[in-house]
Amino acid sequence: MSKAIKLSEALINDAATNGLAQHRSVPKQIEYWARIGKIADENPDLTLGFIKGILIGIEESKAGELSEYQFG
Repeated sequence: MSKAIKLSEALINDAATNGLAQHRSVPKQIEYWARIGKIADENPDLTLGFIKGILIGIEESKAGELSEYQFG
């Protein structure tokens, strides 16, 4: 469900700039930041790099890019 919300011009401009670099629209960039921020807030012991790695792993798993891990 989408809703209209008021955001600062600075946030929108930052999202536009960062979104271009990441090939995301302004709304998708803001959603990405919100998702990362929520995860970081709920898991303060995790680094940003670790969180990004988890999100990449989830998307790779959805795409079927899996391999069996060999222990030992």
